[in-house]
Amino acid sequence: MKKPHREHGVWKVAYADFTTAMMALFLCLWLTSQDQKIKDAVERAFRNPFSSVTKQSVGIIPSQDANATFQQQGRFQSVSAVEMETMRHLSDDLTRLLKQDENVTTVKIDLTPEGLDINIFDRSQKPIFNPGTSRFTDYGSWVFSTLAWEIARYTTFRIELEGHTESKAENGTTPHDGWDLSTDRANAARRILVENGVLDEQISKISGFADRVPMPGYLPTDEINRRVTVLLRLKESVEALSSTPEIDRPTELPNDTPSN
Repeated sequence: MKKPHREHGVWKVAYADFTTAMMALFLCLWLTSQDQKIKDAVERAFRNPFSSVTKQSVGIIPSQDANATFQQQGRFQSVSAVEMETMRHLSDDLTRLLKQDENVTTVKIDLTPEGLDINIFDRSQKPIFNPGTSRFTDYGSWVFSTLAWEIARYTTFRIELEGHTESKAENGTTPHDGWDLSTDRANAARRILVENGVLDEQISKISGFADRVPMPGYLPTDEINRRVTVLLRLKESVEALSSTPEIDRPTELPNDTPSN
């Protein structure tokens, strides 16, 4: 009598089930041994992998605490994780390139739910503009050309430019001139960005606010309010990011920081 044929490899299936069960056991043991912070992070990652992006402020900042701060923002759920990661890389690159002198607070970079906010301050010890005008100093031209060289790598971001002044007269100008001066400086920033590789169609808005929007935590008369803000706004389409066209870029990054 012929014995029934037994299929080969049944033991492999049983072994695979055993190893899977052991892996699940080890994961459970690992999770139960972690503190509550890690448990909450793992739970958020499984519930929504794209919702745990944070707000980050980094770079050359005129504040008492120069460390990066992180804060959970529920508004990130509609934003592409790919775009946010791109913004982080851009923020890190700009911080590295523009932080030439730790004693000079020229640029403040903030990663926000809407995108990247870059404040360029026109400080007395390191002016960006010639006093009372929209003409760049050599140092100001270097800062904005370096900024443009980096921004030009990412053609899917929408760019908004804002000019601001402090509330007191600036070297002979009257407070009323702040409207024209802040607008002219924002427009000067647009021109130098476009001249150094940024696509003109990326720029969606140019605004001058005079002294009406001071920096948080500072008096309206503080010179830190004299600034140009470059706002890089996120688009929510991952397809738009992947279809970035090739553009011509400068062959060399400006590497000599002018003294003024």
